[in-house]
Amino acid sequence: MQKRKIHIIVLSLFVGAVFGGVFGSIFSLVLPESVVKDFFLTSINFDLGGLVNNDMGVFIIDLKVIVLKFGLSMNFNFTSVIGIAVAYYILRYLR
Repeated sequence: MQKRKIHIIVLSLFVGAVFGGVFGSIFSLVLPESVVKDFFLTSINFDLGGLVNNDMGVFIIDLKVIVLKFGLSMNFNFTSVIGIAVAYYILRYLR
């Protein structure tokens, strides 16, 4: 049995999270205002600027000649977690 490469695993889980986020956006259009909608669409925001206490959401390196700005923001909700779980299932059981 051959082992999978790590970049294939990471890419597959990322694609699963993206598809889960897309399904979450579709659910937000279809579901009425209720507890179920709040459960599926309440998200946790993670951004690189939050780690360095920057409100703009970017990591800034000022070298006086050039200014470098790096930004990364991720929103996780329950549908993106479901997407990651489905991607894991596909990777694990459908070899």
